[in-house]
Amino acid sequence: MTSEFELIRLVADQAQAKGEGVAVGIGDDAAVLSPKPGHELVAAMDTLNAGVHFFPDVDPADLGYKSLAVNLSDLAAMGSSPQWALLSVSMPRGDADWLRGFMKGFRMLADEFGVGLVGGDTCTGPLSVTVTALGWVRAGQRLLRSTAHAGDLVVVSGELGSAAYALWLRARDGAVPQNMLDALLRPLPRVGLGRRLVGNATACIDISDGLVADLGHIASASGCGAEIDLAALPATPGVQVLPRKLRLPLQLVSGDDYELCFTWPAARREDIRQLSAATGVPLSVVGRMVEQPGIICREPDGRIFEPEHTGHQHFQ
Repeated sequence: MTSEFELIRLVADQAQAKGEGVAVGIGDDAAVLSPKPGHELVAAMDTLNAGVHFFPDVDPADLGYKSLAVNLSDLAAMGSSPQWALLSVSMPRGDADWLRGFMKGFRMLADEFGVGLVGGDTCTGPLSVTVTALGWVRAGQRLLRSTAHAGDLVVVSGELGSAAYALWLRARDGAVPQNMLDALLRPLPRVGLGRRLVGNATACIDISDGLVADLGHIASASGCGAEIDLAALPATPGVQVLPRKLRLPLQLVSGDDYELCFTWPAARREDIRQLSAATGVPLSVVGRMVEQPGIICREPDGRIFEPEHTGHQHFQ
């Protein structure tokens, strides 16, 4: 059993805190950070609990990676450049080997995006991880959910449904293809794309709770609605060949994709292809914003498809 302070030293040794503007990092009661002049601070926080967000037997390196990834995805949806992170870990016992593995995955992603770990907490309790990620955007240039307009195109990055299908297979003790397991356990935050959307997209959100739910947040905040073209939903070949009854819920409402959903002026549709080429991220136009409130999922023949639920919600 490793003591609390030994665990803190382990995290500090593994952290190799860096990033601009760190006046005081790990070692004092709080971090001291210096925001970049002419920029605004962007903050995001997510908690991952065993049995709710991940299986208790998850590889700690995968959990370390994903705990940071889901927060960087939120920053990407705001057009922010990630800079720092705070980490809180609750563990049933002081397991240094587990924490060392966790930090390996955390650091892999932190190093990729230049994120400095500047503080946090460790305590005993049910296995749970909370990360706060901090970044910045130029003053007045953040992406929001509330600025879409009727007539805008709805665009998503990457593919939809792979992570949810991996979870579906894992819950049934089925073999999970590696690319789908990676989508579930090691999603890649679309930080570069998010920065390129600033000044171009009209609104943005990350898809963590399902396309219908998250696009619904944009529509509600913007005072309009949206139509989704079911035939345009992007998927990997392994998801695309699934029976429609299984595939559509995976793509529409199951969540855990951590892709970006954004709205785009219809007059600039051709620019989407150029943006995809410039960022190396597949982009698909999957619908449009409309004046009538609500989200409509439309079949190729014009019929309306109604999912059994709209997406993931805690306490339901």
